[in-house]
Amino acid sequence: MDKASAIVTGAGRGIGRAIAVALAKKGYNLVLGYAGNDAAAKETMEECQKAGGDIEVMLVKGDIGLEKTADDLLNAALSINGRVDVLVNNAGITRDKLLAAMSADDFDAVYNTNLKGAFMMMQKVTRPMMKQKSGRIINMSSIVGICGNAGQANYAASKAGIIGLTKSAAKELASRNITVNAVAPGMIETDMTAVLPEEARNRILSSIPMKRMGTPEDVAGLVTFLAGPDSSYITGQVIGIDGGMQF
Repeated sequence: MDKASAIVTGAGRGIGRAIAVALAKKGYNLVLGYAGNDAAAKETMEECQKAGGDIEVMLVKGDIGLEKTADDLLNAALSINGRVDVLVNNAGITRDKLLAAMSADDFDAVYNTNLKGAFMMMQKVTRPMMKQKSGRIINMSSIVGICGNAGQANYAASKAGIIGLTKSAAKELASRNITVNAVAPGMIETDMTAVLPEEARNRILSSIPMKRMGTPEDVAGLVTFLAGPDSSYITGQVIGIDGGMQF
């Protein structure tokens, strides 16, 4: 039987890279979407090839907020073996500002990447997954989409939207053996959190019961579980991975 194929958006670094490498270790063929950093995307591809052995890995560059990019990602996956078994909607950006200072452009940029991009990718993979009568869709939400956060109204709205999108799609696709779930990370060690001032970092750590930030690999472990056969009766769920931060 042909290897299963997975699409991972926002795969150039951080959580997306960790997810891609984890799926490579499981033997998935991969289509990796990224926005602009060619060098980082190439590093991800090389790590996946090393981890996965004889898997196929393809890179697709483009703005996930554009329908053409969604089409390019789907077509790349189908070109490998005619299947799309897993979609991981990980691409995301921030444009943090207090609500009073936030422009419509700030809102639209985050909405288009984080929510509209996820919607378009889900819509594109639905037809082949329905034909296969199987599939896994995993959407990256955030603790901020559940709890909100000052200075991130646009980001929080987009991640809350991901939750509604996930739950609605799960109801629509369950009869075709397609599961749709969301992962809601808390504070994860990435390039974005690495630049936090020490005072801000300590304040965040004090609010996490486990007293540490998570790693991209922590998130990747959950995603690979949701992508695999052991999660076949889990759908429409939002699973927090935050060290207890939201409770």
